[in-house]
Amino acid sequence: MPIAFKTVALIGRYKSRDVAGPLLELGSFLATRGCAVLVDDETVAASGVQEFPAATYDEIGAGADLAVVLGGDGSMLSAARALAPFGVPLVGVNQGRLGFMTDIALGSMREAIDAIVNGRYTLEERTMLQAVLMRAGAPVLRTLAMNDVVVGKGAAGRLIELIVSIDGQFVYDLRSDGLIVATPTGSTAYALSSNGPIIQPGVPAIALVPISPHTLSNRPIAVSDSAAIEIRIKRAPGAHLHYDGHPQNELVEGDHVLLERAPRRARFVHPPGYDYFAMLREKLHWSESLF
Repeated sequence: MPIAFKTVALIGRYKSRDVAGPLLELGSFLATRGCAVLVDDETVAASGVQEFPAATYDEIGAGADLAVVLGGDGSMLSAARALAPFGVPLVGVNQGRLGFMTDIALGSMREAIDAIVNGRYTLEERTMLQAVLMRAGAPVLRTLAMNDVVVGKGAAGRLIELIVSIDGQFVYDLRSDGLIVATPTGSTAYALSSNGPIIQPGVPAIALVPISPHTLSNRPIAVSDSAAIEIRIKRAPGAHLHYDGHPQNELVEGDHVLLERAPRRARFVHPPGYDYFAMLREKLHWSESLF
């Protein structure tokens, strides 16, 4: 039977030497299945594994048919941002904590990857966000986010004030600790802890979730993922812009954050038996008895 993915890239958890054993095991297994194996160059440096060719993300994007991430959700987020423009699909082997995006348990790694290489998988595309920070009429930052983009208060600990518009229409003047703009994938991350809705990945929506709003009637809302969202910084001492949990830029009054659906979607491969709601039940401990 011909293999479904001829060249497979392996990406390990950031700066982790613990990934060396599973990396060697999986790389050797894939080689016996007839796959060419590449390893992310930062993973090579961190793990010390040099049995396979090292490759940059650009080289992986140009040459790999599949990327396997051995890590947690943070590793998957980084890989998705880097590889979405190339259309390379990803699958995750969980070496983190919750693992909302890493479908495969370490103990069943071989069996699941073997099934995928044999063509037994489902392919899913997920929305990403494109963010542009405008200052004095000029862009000072362009970035992609897989989970969310957050305008958050700084160390001063005071409320910030934001003017939010959607498709050019004024929505509200928000006084809060900040605002989370989340994709369906990100709806189970920071947005969930701020009482945002869980959005099934196939739903074409973006969630706007206020963080501790001063006015309790400022509730989370979901808008079409074709919407253009604008956040103007009205008053924000020490506020910062974050994407996928990374602090990026300090914000000043008058800044505009422009958000829209990214032109390319991230692509994820799921092993046989994957069920989104079963994953939620497991990770969020739904249906557990209290007695």
